[in-house]
Parts: sequence; C-alpha cells; structure tokens
Amino acid sequence: MRPIRLHSRLAKRSRRGFRGFPAATVAWYGPDDTRAARVVVTIVPSRGAEPTDQASFSAETGDLREDPFVGDKVIAFVEKHDVASVFATEEILGCAHEEGVDFPVGTPCPACPFWADRDRWAATKERLGTARGELLTRAIAEAKAEAEAREGAEADAREDAEEEPGEKP
Repeated sequence: MRPIRLHSRLAKRSRRGFRGFPAATVAWYGPDDTRAARVVVTIVPSRGAEPTDQASFSAETGDLREDPFVGDKVIAFVEKHDVASVFATEEILGCAHEEGVDFPVGTPCPACPFWADRDRWAATKERLGTARGELLTRAIAEAKAEAEAREGAEADAREDAEEEPGEKP
C-alpha cells in the first residue's frame, strides 16, 4: 500500500508542532481505514477554551487526504483564523456519519460496518505515544541548553565581578 500524501502546506504546518494558539485540528473520517470521505477542521482559540469554529468537507468518491482542492480549502480555513498550530493526522479516526444525526446514539453506523467493533483510536494512541516521547526528549534537551546558557552567563558575571578595575593607559 502506498503512503498517503497530505496537501503539502497542510503537512508542513502539521510537522511544525505546537506553536501556540489559536490551534486547528484536522480529523479525517471514512467508511473504513483506507479512504477519507470527510474532513473536519476545528479551531481552538486558547488553552482550555471550547472550539469556536468548525468546517467540514466531504466527498462521495476518492480520498480527501490526497485531494488538492480540499487541501486548499482546509488551508484557507486555517489561514482565515490566523492559526498558529495545526494538528493533522494521516489516520482515519472513524465513520464519516454523525452519531445522533445520521444514526441513533449508542448503535453502530449501518452504513459503515467496518467501524462497528473497532477501536478507532488505536493508531492515534500509538502515534500520540511516540509524539509524547519526542516532545519529552525535545523538552529535556531545551531545558539542558537553557541551564547551560544560564550557568555560562553566571560564570561570565562572576569573572567580571572578580576582575579589579585597572587604570587605562
């Protein structure tokens, strides 16, 4: 199976990681785990805040993750809201239909039997675990670099204080 290719600008913004708020989440949904038939983009304005804006795009055929037109729409929506951070996965998170709208709450979607008995978050949990490890490693490296820079500045300040002022010729 060939790898999925997200819209280049969407993939690039997602790879940058967290850069502050507002943030956007890009979630893919489909009839199974191979084709995204719907994408939902949600804007979160600040830490702990409820999402303020949401856009949804869907198609009957094709995989929206690789559709350049839909990718342009997603990027336009993100840029319209001056988003600093974008979180997009390549994985499909579940059925494209809304529980309580397209089928009764608490029952599996009749149009998407693939998702009936599956943990739709399994791939995302694995990816998040890897991401947490990477973020922790990066945070430790940044903290060490800051501590070393602080120690260097303190050593320079001590040296400057220990030097006796001399007369200039």
